[in-house]
Amino acid sequence: MYTHSNSRVALSAPLIMLRRLRFFPVILFITACASGGSAPPVPRAQPSTTPQVEEEPEAPTTSTESVVEPSTESLALEAAPDAWQLLDLESDGVPGVSSARTYDELLAGRAPSRSVIVAVIDGGIDTTHVDLRENLWINEDETPGNGVDDDGNGYVDDIYGWNFLGGTEGRSVGHETLEVTRLHSACLAGEPSPIEKSCQDIGADYRSEIDEVVQTLEILDQIEQAYAFALPILRRVGAGENPTRESVEPISAVRPDISQAKSLFLQLADILPAEDVPDAREAYEGLRDYGLNLEFNPRQEIVGDDLSVGIERGYGNSDVHANDPRHGTHVSGIIGAVRGNALGIDGIAANVQLMALRAVPDGDERDKDVANAIRYAVDNGAHIINMSFGKGFSPRKSLVDDAVRYADERGVLLVHAAGNDGEDIDPGDNFPTQVFENGARATNWIEVGAANWQVDSLAATFSNYGQTNVDVFSPGVDILSTVPGSEYEREDGTSMAAPVVSGVAALLMAYFPDLDAADVRRIILESSVTYADEMVARPGDGARISFGRLSVTGGVVNVYEAVRMALEQR
Repeated sequence: MYTHSNSRVALSAPLIMLRRLRFFPVILFITACASGGSAPPVPRAQPSTTPQVEEEPEAPTTSTESVVEPSTESLALEAAPDAWQLLDLESDGVPGVSSARTYDELLAGRAPSRSVIVAVIDGGIDTTHVDLRENLWINEDETPGNGVDDDGNGYVDDIYGWNFLGGTEGRSVGHETLEVTRLHSACLAGEPSPIEKSCQDIGADYRSEIDEVVQTLEILDQIEQAYAFALPILRRVGAGENPTRESVEPISAVRPDISQAKSLFLQLADILPAEDVPDAREAYEGLRDYGLNLEFNPRQEIVGDDLSVGIERGYGNSDVHANDPRHGTHVSGIIGAVRGNALGIDGIAANVQLMALRAVPDGDERDKDVANAIRYAVDNGAHIINMSFGKGFSPRKSLVDDAVRYADERGVLLVHAAGNDGEDIDPGDNFPTQVFENGARATNWIEVGAANWQVDSLAATFSNYGQTNVDVFSPGVDILSTVPGSEYEREDGTSMAAPVVSGVAALLMAYFPDLDAADVRRIILESSVTYADEMVARPGDGARISFGRLSVTGGVVNVYEAVRMALEQR
């Protein structure tokens, strides 16, 4: 699961911003203000205050369709419109995938020719969500609740999919350790390293993770102290019970304490809003208490499977909702929330079925579960597999490679989120990956980076990138979608960008049934709207480079252009 360096692709906005705090002298500023002194402003959350421009050759692109100039309308917007991923740059001022325009224009009067199954390998799905339940995949060969494997596929009562993190008593793994923790623990027990890194290097990586978590929690302490100083003052002078930027900016700073409180609030609001502090603390305390805890091992007690066995059917249980299905529910809504029901949002794809495969805990997923989930999806008819998760180590990569080959050879399209560390993943480790251990590549694989709704800052600041290993970018900032309890909320991350691409792929397969996975992949990449020459801040360090150097295509996915290309090639 992407939420942390060397580990985890759903990254909430608070955690994205919080990870950058360790680069800044925030504590000195907060301490000075809280004591009544003065200090220079807190820098905004950018690792470099003076972005550099790199003068290097621009990357070639494979995108052959539209070239779009920045829109003055998009520059004038102050916030991302609801469900902007569905919108159009020309019509709406944001670089969405133009699905609303596609249905209104290119697909008007047309009906999908087949139903497309998209397997969502994730942390589970809320199967009761009013905007999803109609589009859930249902195993019609299985009788619910009879305790029998009616269809003989090796899984009992797998009505909506399968939970590879469950146990026979109905419990499920929630918190889990990071892969680096498991590797370090094995090294301490005298086992040889199963990866190219030595046990010494693994230990150094583990200690680095510990240090980052400790430092981040210390910074959170300071942020909480800062808000404890600023919020009471702002409330007393009319900013409201829950101050916002809009209520604080007009306040007249007639006293030094009001001036300090106002300045502190406005600057911290750009880094970590007060309402997001509890979630950030919970996440990092979870890493400390569970993810990096060498003594924590829920798998053995709850699931009880033999981890030495790689390819295995039947372990787990049928509870695809389980502990916390928020992430998978959000991902699923982007792909296939029910269209046209006047509720919440429309998914990108019509005539889609969402298969729920729970293999991603609150921690790092295990290679065994990923491999078996991929195989389940293929064996039970999935056309597309969405994978919004990832990690920095893969000790049993061959298991996952074999499963990816299994899907690839059977014409299943795999869509994977690139991750949220703001790093170039061409030289680094980011798993699962389209690159096999022997250097060959999966044919039917799309690696997706996250695009922002503002064209002048098109690359999301957190997104991983790579001229070789990231194929294309897709909307991944402020994405409105479904969450448990039939609610809707916004999330950030390449976890959100990948299902946008899966939704586009499902739409193409539904309306153009003669297209196979390779055709769909080619059309999506070749029809992406190119911004190759647009200068952007490189994710991670803020250096100014061309957008074309962040991916193979230098483009952003666009279903209008994809459908137009598919129509032209019929």
